[in-house]
Amino acid sequence: MSVSPTKEEALRGKMEAVGIYERDLEESFVRSSGAGGQHVNKTSTCVQLLHRPTGLFVKCQDDRSQAINRYLARRRLLDLFEARILKRKTEEQQRQEKIRRQKRRRSRRAKNKMLQDKHHQSAKKSLRRISGEDWGE
Repeated sequence: MSVSPTKEEALRGKMEAVGIYERDLEESFVRSSGAGGQHVNKTSTCVQLLHRPTGLFVKCQDDRSQAINRYLARRRLLDLFEARILKRKTEEQQRQEKIRRQKRRRSRRAKNKMLQDKHHQSAKKSLRRISGEDWGE
């Protein structure tokens, strides 16, 4: 099982766009631990990546396949690089902040404004009503 070439190319393009090049990476393979049975114990499927210029280090042993772990390690390194070096927020951080904003209580002023807008909308709709006995009654 392997990662599709289009996914690998897309990841490589993103990495080069932010300044991470294959020549700057030091890659090593060690034996994984945990679930995976005899296959994991006998083969070196855990991937360790070191980005020499920045000193960022990631380790990936999520899958039984070394090829998939290589891809996932590069993806993690890219996320870490964007978060730490470029100060960009990862998708997970953005999702958590969005939930926090949604749960936050409205200020009194915002609440009053919202209610005022609702009353205004209600008044507009009440003017549209047709009074009379011929209409649906």
